[in-house]
Amino acid sequence: MSARRNHDIKTLARRFFMPGDYVSHAPCGNGHINDTYEVRCNQAGTNVRYILQRINHAIFTRPDLVMDNIHRVTSHIAGKLDAIGEPEACRRVLTLVPCRDGSMWHEDGEGNHWRGYFYIEGAEAHDHVNSTALAEEAARAFGTFQKHVADMEGDRLADTIPDFHNTRSRYNAFARAVEEDRSGRRGEVAREIEWVQTREPLVDVLLNLLADGTLKERITHNDTKINNVMMDHQTGEGLCIMDLDTVMPGLVHYDFGDLVRTTTISTAEDERDASRVTMRQPMFEALVRGYLSTAREFLTRAEIDYLAFSGKLITLELAMRFLADHLNGDPYFKTSRPGHNLDRFRVQAALVESIEMQEERMREFVAQCAEQG
Repeated sequence: MSARRNHDIKTLARRFFMPGDYVSHAPCGNGHINDTYEVRCNQAGTNVRYILQRINHAIFTRPDLVMDNIHRVTSHIAGKLDAIGEPEACRRVLTLVPCRDGSMWHEDGEGNHWRGYFYIEGAEAHDHVNSTALAEEAARAFGTFQKHVADMEGDRLADTIPDFHNTRSRYNAFARAVEEDRSGRRGEVAREIEWVQTREPLVDVLLNLLADGTLKERITHNDTKINNVMMDHQTGEGLCIMDLDTVMPGLVHYDFGDLVRTTTISTAEDERDASRVTMRQPMFEALVRGYLSTAREFLTRAEIDYLAFSGKLITLELAMRFLADHLNGDPYFKTSRPGHNLDRFRVQAALVESIEMQEERMREFVAQCAEQG
């Protein structure tokens, strides 16, 4: 995680084509990876807002590839919106602000990489899912995003974080953590280790289906949290998908599965009492309705058949990462108390178990919605 520094935002803003006189800037959002600022410029008496963002090159070691992916995807979506005469195209896709030298990003004297976006007015992101209506709308928006890029041609997008959702690689990293036992904690979590080991066969299910051609590689978002959707203030409609740094090749199940993981859980991610954790079926059904309302037209039957499974898999993936980090001495995920990552693991494990108990009902609902379409 990067600490926000005192960057010279006024000077940096001048590097971008942000017409008018600089007025002010302020930190924007609560993301933990990049540094984000809202910049205000006076254009003939009207304040116009932009987003200026520093890409965390400790996480994204090839910012040039990140920006190439984003430019290609946003340009493709903008072209589709223009072709259908969408009157609010500028609110329905992120629009990069070019630098004055014509490039799409700027590298400052300290090696930081900066980009600009037009600010999406009249919309906001939500940090918490407090209704099935919000869950359904977020899923619909992510389905729309996938639909827009499903026919994108050209070279394969770059992997901005290689093997990010490769569940076999994640399991192997967990197994190494168990073997190395860097923090001397292995003996204290023998039951938790066994819990993961018994579910090892799950990690290869989607990868094997991809390898044999049953599933298709798509362009996916890979970070489908609710706060990555801009919602219209007046209508509540999901307008635009944000945070495109992890847009890269993947499976649609990574996106839908992470929606299930983050939206259906009944507690906070670091709840100390894992017995309170459950997968909320009404939230799951809302996600299915919203997602299939826009994604159904391009999904294959096999992709639909594994949507219910995907939530279990992606939750298991994060559980493995939390337990591995605990075994390694907590070097990756920030902690605020002893055993924090172990608590996180237990919450994810409880969610997996809750999904396992309801999985048949989940599959039946997906099939029912798919047939209704």
